[in-house]
Amino acid sequence: MNTLFDKIWDAHVVQNIEDGPTQLYIDRLYAHEVTSPQAFDTLRDKGIKVFRPDHVYAMPDHNTPSDQQEVINDPIGRKQVETLARNCEEFGITHFAMGSKDNGIIHVVGPEKALSLPGMTIVCGDSHTSTHGAVGALAMGIGTSEVAEVLASQCILQAKPKSMRINIDGELQPGVTAKDIALYIMAQMTTSGATGYVVEYAGSTIRNLSMEGRLTLSNLSIEMGSRAGIIAPDETTFEYIKGREYAPKGEDWDKAVAYWKTLRSDDDAVFDMEVSYRAEDIKPRLTYGTNPGAGIAIDECIPTLEEMPESQHAQFLGMLDYMQFRPGEKLEGHPVDYCFLGACTNGRIEDFRAFASVVKGKQKNPDVVAWLVPGSWLVRKQIIDEGIDKILEEAGFELRLPSCSACLAMNPDKVPAGKLAISTSNRNFVGRQGPGARTILASPLVVAASAITGVVTDPRKL
Repeated sequence: MNTLFDKIWDAHVVQNIEDGPTQLYIDRLYAHEVTSPQAFDTLRDKGIKVFRPDHVYAMPDHNTPSDQQEVINDPIGRKQVETLARNCEEFGITHFAMGSKDNGIIHVVGPEKALSLPGMTIVCGDSHTSTHGAVGALAMGIGTSEVAEVLASQCILQAKPKSMRINIDGELQPGVTAKDIALYIMAQMTTSGATGYVVEYAGSTIRNLSMEGRLTLSNLSIEMGSRAGIIAPDETTFEYIKGREYAPKGEDWDKAVAYWKTLRSDDDAVFDMEVSYRAEDIKPRLTYGTNPGAGIAIDECIPTLEEMPESQHAQFLGMLDYMQFRPGEKLEGHPVDYCFLGACTNGRIEDFRAFASVVKGKQKNPDVVAWLVPGSWLVRKQIIDEGIDKILEEAGFELRLPSCSACLAMNPDKVPAGKLAISTSNRNFVGRQGPGARTILASPLVVAASAITGVVTDPRKL
């Protein structure tokens, strides 16, 4: 009667504290430059070493420029990146430095190197750690003090979350992606609908997703308030992992796969909550507000006041005022200033293939600024090896260097105040892409179509 979440959780319990949290063993800790400095300082102040440095991997990503990587001009960002390098050297931690072939966004590099494996517990001082749940791991974002806990003990104190299963069955319509699935679920459940839960995604639609699609869906789990998102590993997972740098080899591979095949919810497993949706109901999606749950299908209009509960009117009007939209307005055809392809949500090779499939043989609108940023150096190499860079170049686009880039305003790729960006990233909060910047979240297909036309465009119409 165990869920997949139960199985992984129970296998990692060190001890249950009476009337308190669980001491949970952690298989993998990821660290980046923004949330780790204080954690290392805590260890230094207490004279503690990192307990299992071979279980920790670190890389800068948030402050990394995407136009060049010789120097970080921002003094705060530069200091954070330099501090991470020093901390890794002092404490004996593997560090994938900026500009090296191993570097990239931490939530892209982990799965692509097979550092993230089924059945693992994975943590990082970053909310989008939920991404790694796509391989069948329990992956959670944690706070800085908890990062220090894991560095010191390879364990963490956690209250066990509740379990939820979201079932999606059926066949996706043409032009509909995993990003659209996530935005659809958030619109139905709101951004707090899964608070306190670990969400398992299941159903035929999920089983038919590629690993890149599963990583996108799991990445956005946190935007529903959930503690983690998880997908049972299957042949798609095994095929993705096999042969990658840190994947088990030889007999170890066979043993690992035999264990991984047990990582599924039992047929009679009971979840604290269960929700079901139909793939046929999902269309390409857009957000219109300042949270990822404020979204509509691309051919729909923004809700009117009459369609909203009175208790939400003030918040609704506040969002639209910031976004410079009106109740009842249609966003399709609305001019856009910036287009961004990238982030730990949509910075993988499949996303660039999708983008290229739309722009091939066409020309970028000259009024649009476009940032196309791979999630890692490996993704960038794949783009070049497959000739996608040539397709992009001929359409008027520039392939930039791996970085978190315009997902968040912590590096040079900032959207100016008042400008409207259509973005494949994960958050559209006020000022997320730059002070005063406005953000529409969408899939790589929608962003590509909009970059060609200069207005919000349904890719199915190109």
